[in-house]
Amino acid sequence: MADLTVDQGGRLRRPAGIRSIRLGDTKVSYVPDGDVRFRPLDLLEDTTDEVWAAHPEYLDATGQLVGSVGALLVEHGDRALLIDAGFGPQEHEGPQGPVRAIRGGALPQGLAELGRRPEDIEAVAFTHLHSDHLGWACHPAPGGDRPVFAHAEYLISEPEWERRDLLEAQGMAEQVAALAPRVRTITDGQEIFPGVRVRVAPGHTVGHAEYVITGGGRRLIAFGDALHAPIQIDHPEWSSAFDHDRVRTAEHRRRLVAEMAEPGTIGFGVHLADVVFGQVRHDGAGPAWRPLDA
Repeated sequence: MADLTVDQGGRLRRPAGIRSIRLGDTKVSYVPDGDVRFRPLDLLEDTTDEVWAAHPEYLDATGQLVGSVGALLVEHGDRALLIDAGFGPQEHEGPQGPVRAIRGGALPQGLAELGRRPEDIEAVAFTHLHSDHLGWACHPAPGGDRPVFAHAEYLISEPEWERRDLLEAQGMAEQVAALAPRVRTITDGQEIFPGVRVRVAPGHTVGHAEYVITGGGRRLIAFGDALHAPIQIDHPEWSSAFDHDRVRTAEHRRRLVAEMAEPGTIGFGVHLADVVFGQVRHDGAGPAWRPLDA
């Protein structure tokens, strides 16, 4: 792996395109749906202006923290699983709060570029039930009235689905109703697809899930929103404003960072700009998060 420059070739300031890796007989691909711009001080409330002045490589020209929005396609033989479903064909701008702007809509095109149709997806496994992960599971296919993933089950951790009332209280009753007919709840440690096991890691939400994918002597941890930005690898004590339980999330993030530093372990963070696949290296040669293909 090559040494990285401080700004990692500008990749920390742009959203990711399609990227794929192989784990033995399993192919894993990031499928972009869009991007998000976070207000850094509002997203990571324990940071300061001085922190971001010292790390301008994470910010775009307007001072916003750049994030990706998308899904993870897992392919094993003819079978295909999707982890999360992007934001969907919509845009949103926030006049205040952590999200400055977010947009989606590109996921079906990305699947097509990877040679997959929505009907090829046998299941969509969610890390959690926030709108930027539910998008295309709740929106009909372009020009139609059927769900995009009409042939798929929706796999949601049991504790997450049991507390769907929290979503309804936040004005997401319509999304809950759209998901309900296809939901199958899953439990900690369950294998949901060849080489893919769910790991319930609450904190960001009450039943937030990670997915551990093994193959070819390696493992990949798709850690959902346990991390929103690569800088949290160096500072796991910095929790996101979106975390349901910030203390619990910080404790889990410390364990997760240590785990991703183990040999043969890869991390996948759907929001981590154009460095979604990476490994943790504490060698003093730069940021701890090293893009896998750097």
